[in-house]
Amino acid sequence: MAERNEYVEQRIKKIHELREKGVNPFPYSFNQKNHSDEILKKHSSLNDGEESKISVSVAGRLMTFRPMGKAGFAHIQDEKGRLQIYVREDIVGKENFDIFSKLDVGDIIGVSGLVFKTKKGEISVKVKELTLLTKGIRPLPEKWHGLKDVEIRYRKRYLDLISNPKIKEIFFTRSKIIDAIKEYLKQNRFLEVETPILQPLYGGANARPFTSFLHDLKMDVYLRISDELYLKKLIVGGFERVFEMGKDFRNESIDRSHNPEFTMMECYAAYWDYEDMMNFTEDLYIYAAKKVFGSTKFEYGSNKIDFKKPWPRYTMVAAIKKFADIDIEKLDDKQLKEQLKKHNIKYEGEFTSGLGMQLLFEELVEDKLIQPTFIIDHPIESTALCKPKRGNPKLIERFEPFCCGMEIGNAYSELNDPILQRKLFEREAKQLEEGNEEAVPLDEDFLESLEYGMPPTGGLGIGIDRMVMLMTGSTSIRDVLLFPFMKPEDASKTPKNGK
Repeated sequence: MAERNEYVEQRIKKIHELREKGVNPFPYSFNQKNHSDEILKKHSSLNDGEESKISVSVAGRLMTFRPMGKAGFAHIQDEKGRLQIYVREDIVGKENFDIFSKLDVGDIIGVSGLVFKTKKGEISVKVKELTLLTKGIRPLPEKWHGLKDVEIRYRKRYLDLISNPKIKEIFFTRSKIIDAIKEYLKQNRFLEVETPILQPLYGGANARPFTSFLHDLKMDVYLRISDELYLKKLIVGGFERVFEMGKDFRNESIDRSHNPEFTMMECYAAYWDYEDMMNFTEDLYIYAAKKVFGSTKFEYGSNKIDFKKPWPRYTMVAAIKKFADIDIEKLDDKQLKEQLKKHNIKYEGEFTSGLGMQLLFEELVEDKLIQPTFIIDHPIESTALCKPKRGNPKLIERFEPFCCGMEIGNAYSELNDPILQRKLFEREAKQLEEGNEEAVPLDEDFLESLEYGMPPTGGLGIGIDRMVMLMTGSTSIRDVLLFPFMKPEDASKTPKNGK
């Protein structure tokens, strides 16, 4: 800390010296006409020692600084990369060179001049004019040799982006993936809409919500855990295909694939069922992969995965039999409980065979699903919003796609029978009263909308963060979120219980 304070004091002193000479260390703007990548590409054919007649104007952060008497070299880093600059006192003038001599790594400058290639073959800018745009007070981390501490990288992402510019590529890629998803949805007649994030009642998933209080109306409100119920109301209202991409919030565990705030794409299509949505999920993934990467093949950790069609499909019963060697259909409740005990799997609340089946699947099967795979026909206890399986009312027409041991989506043949929906909501509400914090409350407003009639509908939710993880080879969700949620460095100072 003493070393840092010493550096800070030195830089503050330089700011005062610059101001005494009439130089503003924080001016208002700069006419940036060019970027580093464009300059490097356009002048790659120059011979060593050759100077171009083209003048450029470029700005960025000083990353290396080598003053040598009355001249000096430096590298500036902009959004697109790094570029060397060459500054001489007899070209920029004594006043500008004096500013140059007071620069530190981390300062932001703007320069203009002619492009040339040094005798060692590096494209550079021979500076004619130099402007200090921002004088940095704090030195860059680890004496400017790059940020290595993972915890600091996530906590102070801005330093990560400065010190590890390749990290930017993940977020440029993330943006391209999102653009491709939206493009494909719109090509298939889905209308992009916006629904409330702050809601009087939460629903659409089994998750513990974040709760707040709206003082003006003296009522509890919730951050949405899903977009589902509002989007279904739009289907009732006559829109046939809608989608929304935005933030959902779930007050649950934080780990390599979970963040309490995450990006979800949900889409709903009238007159589709879960079979239609399975086909659409494959096509959506393939479209985004080819659009952004030109391939459906990716490496994720030690796994090589391929999103090409068709993805394998297993019922949950068949998956447990194949990957865990347990034939669920031959077990009674007592035997199912013995299997749970054998594998140290705990269950809470009232036991049902469907709950037991789901717990076995989650514990024994999920991590074995490496290639993109659909798990279909879940137990009816797993959600209150899905139609019963045709021919087997103990199951529902639900699927979840998995890849590299992660669930990457969720979809249903959506329940549109308001009588059955009320019955299932009442079951959930009872569980909520009994202490199941992930059960959902009974939503009278949504039930009323169903009573006006919702057409047969297929619904799909895709976890965007996990999709980006798979396509960029990022094994932690924190690598694909610019600002993942982090425990405070000093947890003792964190307010609790809303205070």
